[in-house]
Amino acid sequence: MKQSGPKSNRPAALSGPERALLVLFLLSLPLVNPWVRGDGVGYYAFARSLLIQHNLDFTPDYQHANLSFREPRLDETGRPRKDYVTSTGHLDNHFSVGPALLWSPFLLVAHAGVLTVRALGSTVSADGFSAPYRLAMALSTALYGFLGLWVAFRIARKYTDERWAWLATIAVWGGTSLALYMYFNPSWSHAHSAFVVAVFFWYWLHTSERRSVSQWLILGAVAGLMLNVYFANAALLIIIGAEALSAYAAAFRTSPAWFSACRGLFLRHSLFAITLLICLLPTFLSRQVIYGSPFTSGYIPVRFWSWKSPAFAQVLFSSDHGIFSWTPLLSLSFIGLLLFWRRMPSVGGPALLGVLAFYYLIASYPDWDGISSFGNRFFVSLTVFFVLGLAVLLQQIAAYFRRPSTAMAVSSAALLLFLLWNFGLMFQWGSHLIPARGPVDWSEVTRNQVHAVPCRLSLELSQYLFHRRDLMKRIEETDTQQHQKQSLP
Repeated sequence: MKQSGPKSNRPAALSGPERALLVLFLLSLPLVNPWVRGDGVGYYAFARSLLIQHNLDFTPDYQHANLSFREPRLDETGRPRKDYVTSTGHLDNHFSVGPALLWSPFLLVAHAGVLTVRALGSTVSADGFSAPYRLAMALSTALYGFLGLWVAFRIARKYTDERWAWLATIAVWGGTSLALYMYFNPSWSHAHSAFVVAVFFWYWLHTSERRSVSQWLILGAVAGLMLNVYFANAALLIIIGAEALSAYAAAFRTSPAWFSACRGLFLRHSLFAITLLICLLPTFLSRQVIYGSPFTSGYIPVRFWSWKSPAFAQVLFSSDHGIFSWTPLLSLSFIGLLLFWRRMPSVGGPALLGVLAFYYLIASYPDWDGISSFGNRFFVSLTVFFVLGLAVLLQQIAAYFRRPSTAMAVSSAALLLFLLWNFGLMFQWGSHLIPARGPVDWSEVTRNQVHAVPCRLSLELSQYLFHRRDLMKRIEETDTQQHQKQSLP
């Protein structure tokens, strides 16, 4: 495996692959879709209500929501239904506050700009719903998703040749669920989660050899942000736990003054935990305001989860948003993670353990399929591990070729097939050729990939780029009809 060499203190210029990633990201920005719908209503409501109203009254946000989100929560007059009003008098909003924290710098700039142009006579609304706010939200989501990929690329480059790290980054970018939540549904939390998990894993790696007190504080703060953004990311704390157990075991085995060594470790781990809890204050405070308790998540209580009978096989292979059946590229990434664990257990072991803990958590969750989800959207959080695993596998495969250029050409052609499949499937899901919720008929999906997608793609892509409002309205109407049909007894 490739190892990192000594680094210069001078800032290095961007490499060719890095410049290519940046160019591709800039070229992809016209795909950004500044709309707020579905779960994104709940995430965005935290940012908008605090910025504009300086409270957590989500009524205006739910009134502006798409029909399938709005109907269960508000009555015909637009007032909150009793079932969705909590004991504190607030509308239920179980979504995390972390994405709002990450959006806030961009929304503050947008708000300042709107107020400035209004002072100059513009009539653009300063209510958080108008285009400047939504565009700031959507562009920042795409940026966070890209930064997550950038960090993943740099980590993969440390352990594999740069060409395989780059190719794996491109493949995961376009061949998984990440792209849809970077561009098409930017108000959801998944691109943000991919970013913070990548930063957490990078900083853990960066400081793993010898971590100072200040670095423990920073790691705790990053972990706190990671949990603020997405609660399920708590499973990844097992990486810290595995490292801690290894450190205590080493202290017992090798240190004559083992008690003093263990005490020092315990103090540092306690400092990490305290910092993490302090940084979770935004979550605790929002839960206190909404539900009357800082420890009420608003989700299905964990005592009702299927801890003893997780849906292991369904999460991977079900037609109802199975991760490998919908995004088959990720099966290659998992194989690569197994290889990485065998070759570099000190890094690959904790990484694989984190992925498996996350997998167990999602498999135990009653709504493991993500309900309305492209693929199994929960696993977008693990993007950094998927890039690393795929890069390792590509380098392993390349060893069987005499020429690296041949290996690159063959790998690129094979990965292109995964990307084309994923693009077609995203198009089917986004345009509702297949249902957004529940299982799909794979024979229908395959027929659509061959016939419907090529026929409709160019027309609808043109509408998406130049007549997006009308297209989104039509998509929303189709989604409402499908949802109502699926809701019938």
